[in-house]
Amino acid sequence: MRIALICVGRLKSGPERELFERYFGRAGNVARLVGVAGVELREIGESRARRPEDRREEEASHILEMVGPRDALVALDERGLPLSSEAWADDIAKARDAAQSAYAVVIGGPDGLSPSLRARAQKVIGFGAMTWPHQLVRVMAGEQLYRALSILSGHPYHRA
Repeated sequence: MRIALICVGRLKSGPERELFERYFGRAGNVARLVGVAGVELREIGESRARRPEDRREEEASHILEMVGPRDALVALDERGLPLSSEAWADDIAKARDAAQSAYAVVIGGPDGLSPSLRARAQKVIGFGAMTWPHQLVRVMAGEQLYRALSILSGHPYHRA
């Protein structure tokens, strides 16, 4: 299994991108130690449709083209259930042990995720009730994926 982080939009150069690359690179280094083939970032452009509903649906269509039938799909959404780092690590391990081809984590664009994409997801999780800019969500997702893989490997990074 591999981990795919699918994001609407692209990070520009700057501190957010540097921080994301640091954590996501670390996640890639730890992945093979826990039976994960690797981590990859997949970016799609933001829709230019006029109405927010149309933008969400167009982006969902592009996202779903990147998700295979044997992939676990996890949507990040402010209305999603909060998970502890240990619970996310456990969810990744369950997907790995169930021989899912990928654990696909989705970050939507400024208009959020379409209801159809949320319905297709096996899990909808959130980083709390606050609304976060997608650049920071990407950094937090990269760090939490690194943390989850570190937990699975027994690495001391996670000390909770």
